[in-house]
Amino acid sequence: MSSLPWIAFLLLVLLLLGLDLGLLNRRPHAISARQALRWTAFWVAIALTFNVALAFMYEYGWFGVGTRYGTRLSGEQAGLQFFTAYLVEESLSVDNLFVMALVFRSFGVPERFQHRVLFLGILGALIFRATFIIAGLALIQLFHWTVYVFGALLVFTAVRMLFAKDEAPELRDNLFVKLAQRVVPITNEYHGEKLLVRLEGKLHATPLVLALVVIETSDVIFAVDSVPAVLGVTQDPFIAFTSNVFAILGLRSLYFALAAVLSSFQYLKVSLVLVLGFVGAKMLLTHYLPIGSGLSLLVIVGLLAGGVISSIVAKRKAEPQPAVEPQGERAQEKL
Repeated sequence: MSSLPWIAFLLLVLLLLGLDLGLLNRRPHAISARQALRWTAFWVAIALTFNVALAFMYEYGWFGVGTRYGTRLSGEQAGLQFFTAYLVEESLSVDNLFVMALVFRSFGVPERFQHRVLFLGILGALIFRATFIIAGLALIQLFHWTVYVFGALLVFTAVRMLFAKDEAPELRDNLFVKLAQRVVPITNEYHGEKLLVRLEGKLHATPLVLALVVIETSDVIFAVDSVPAVLGVTQDPFIAFTSNVFAILGLRSLYFALAAVLSSFQYLKVSLVLVLGFVGAKMLLTHYLPIGSGLSLLVIVGLLAGGVISSIVAKRKAEPQPAVEPQGERAQEKL
């Protein structure tokens, strides 16, 4: 495969990030729900447009994409794998949204500075995800049995999530936060959106650095689960990386759009557990009962939709119903 698609994609990502931070969000401000929804729609539209373009690239073999082990993915297969991997990564990122909300609450990050922290967190996440994907694919190619290890890891993670207690961790006890505090003094107050300030001739870090450190370390932990899940959908490096990147790029706007209502979807966690379990089982059975991309997509969409619909129905049933006044009493009042 030519390096041109990789270079073009990375240039596209840099262009989009530059447009985001340098033009549209140059001044720090609180992101409204309406603005966040517009940005979420924008990132989804970009991802779907790329999905179509990628299908054409693989269908006609442009730049040698899709050729692996003497076979070539068709446009339909590539398109389905990208969309499924994108959907899996986006859905698994929901847990990451909860962590972001906890981080900002714990460190008291003002709303107008949250976008900058998430923007810098995204840059680090792209590097970590690329590293994990390349390492994971290399392991699978060198040692085919590692696909079973990844599958077992996903099943174990699903079981752990199912029985985990919903307790907020003490973020200030994070090991990397303590290391950061030893390396550089931390101020007790914010200095605009600056990460580092010089006070009395000595360099200090602001609390934004601590929030950024926790978000970055959290993403590394989540990548341990999400990257094997994506590799369970596709083992094409270009599809795996690009689908991950688009999911991460839309994560910031998704946070601002959904942070206030995430707790309402009480059964979404069960859906995520089932998605992880399904992808893990798919990897464990890959050489015995292979599951096609189309069927995988239908199952994953069905599981996520089931969690959302069940949450909405349960919430409506839990809402108090208005008291109905007896007809007899109403008739007596009229008399």
